[in-house]
Amino acid sequence: MAHCTCEETLETVLDSEEEFTFSSEEEQDEDEGWSHFEERLDPAEDALSDENEENDIDQMPVAKKARKSKQPAMTWKTETEVDLVPQTLRFLPAREPGPQLWSADSYTPLSLFKLFFTENAVSTLCYNTNAQAARSLARGRKYKWTDVSVSEMYRYFGLIFYMGMVKLISIKDYWRQGSLFSVPFPATIMSRDRYRTISWNMHMSNPAEDKENDKKKGTNEYDRLFRVKPLMDTIRLACKTIYHPRRNLAVDERMVACKASTGMTQYMKAKPTKWGFKLFVLADSSNGYTVDFSVYTGKNKAATGNGLPYDTVMSLLDKKVLGSGYHVYMDNFYTSPKLLSDMLEMKYGACGTYRDYRKNSPQNASNSLTKNSPRGSIRWIRNGPLVFVKWMDTREVSVCSTIHPAYTGDTVQRRVKTQDTWSFKTFPCPAPVTAYNQYMGGVDLSDQLLQYYTAQHKTLKWYRKIFLHFLDIAATNSYMIHKELYGNMTHKEFMEQLIAELCGVSPKIPQKRASSDHVPVPGAPLSSDTRKIASSGRRICVHCKAAHGKKKQTPWKCQACDVHLCLQLTRNCFQEWHKSL
Repeated sequence: MAHCTCEETLETVLDSEEEFTFSSEEEQDEDEGWSHFEERLDPAEDALSDENEENDIDQMPVAKKARKSKQPAMTWKTETEVDLVPQTLRFLPAREPGPQLWSADSYTPLSLFKLFFTENAVSTLCYNTNAQAARSLARGRKYKWTDVSVSEMYRYFGLIFYMGMVKLISIKDYWRQGSLFSVPFPATIMSRDRYRTISWNMHMSNPAEDKENDKKKGTNEYDRLFRVKPLMDTIRLACKTIYHPRRNLAVDERMVACKASTGMTQYMKAKPTKWGFKLFVLADSSNGYTVDFSVYTGKNKAATGNGLPYDTVMSLLDKKVLGSGYHVYMDNFYTSPKLLSDMLEMKYGACGTYRDYRKNSPQNASNSLTKNSPRGSIRWIRNGPLVFVKWMDTREVSVCSTIHPAYTGDTVQRRVKTQDTWSFKTFPCPAPVTAYNQYMGGVDLSDQLLQYYTAQHKTLKWYRKIFLHFLDIAATNSYMIHKELYGNMTHKEFMEQLIAELCGVSPKIPQKRASSDHVPVPGAPLSSDTRKIASSGRRICVHCKAAHGKKKQTPWKCQACDVHLCLQLTRNCFQEWHKSL
């Protein structure tokens, strides 16, 4: 599969009728639907009959409309009451989960990275960058420019990753010379001016087409992501094609730091990066692999009417690519009874925290938790395939699920203070909460790995911040695949190897002997007898013999090299010999 393009690979998957089944024998009957649950509404009263209609039509008063009976008040149940176990969805992934690569091939960090940033994608990137540079020069910009090639662009990527591992105050410090804090490596790959001009002109879309798109501002046809879409589509396709996720997935937001005035930047108080572009991410909960993502651009003109959270989750779940039977975890921004019900119809289980005011959630049920409820208290209500659970931890937690029963005997330990001493105490915990805590962190794990050696730095244009994030996604996903295939490298070692391969250098530089070892010493022990000093320890100078064919004798030798060398005012073979090493 690695020998095909991402488009060809994905097309093969979508056309294939083969499915991989991971289920027990008890789960084989997928045609059985969910058990029918009795409605909680009483039937409406019958309308008045039309007896003697012909005779009494003049005297018959107008019949009043029958009143609908009110829905009986719902009551929260406790952990002592047994909930039914929901039917288990069969796990039918479209492909076998894991890397979709030829097992016979050997993959280096660079070869895995090139599955995301293919040579075709980089060639297009070079074409658009060269076109942007020509456009800038035509506008009067004064700098030296030669068209960037594919190989040079990969070296440029290598320097970006190098700067993510070796942190300095500013970009120009990487080319600083004659200083205690200077680093020699970047200058051996590319000059500072060349690096800066490539950065200034980095462009993912065709500049001529940008101009046409800009004319559509203010209309429904204007595309805010036009400048990043060509590369974004390539990266998204590669993420979905090269690796197939395991059963548990997580949906969450990710922030790419940026304060540019684009109309797309968002403020999220709860995130470590509070200002920036908001990405909606689908990640594998087992390892943090970024399966798919989308960039939030503001109000969606093609909305379905079900709200942004609903549309976001549905857009990330492509059943033709993923298959069915997946368990998707999400936070209270996304979770709603309608979303979970519709996902269940698509054969996707879901679990997430929810907000009490969501439509169709049990808002006025009796026997709910109060602020004085003891820690570990559980309340639950089942409404068909949906179970709503409330749990008192340090504060109230509300979870909705189509996967789990309300309570299965799970417990958690919490550190509590009693009588001025801290100790661990065990509390009951609902099954949906236990699973949520275990699998919801897929995107957080992905964000953590992205930040270790991030390529992000200050840029002049907003779309270059997103370009740097694409590099981070490609490098981090490549590392996860390499770890699963071989498991013989740490994240740091992987990035070091990737940088070396991108820049075309060896990752290991042979250590030179310390210069302090190369000192002249007498060729024989010193003696107080002046008659022996003149000829003691003299040997033929290796440099005089090799360079000039002369047999000059000298009493001096190099301590490290253990060879005799002349050391005179008129003939310093010691220095000349070590220069030639």
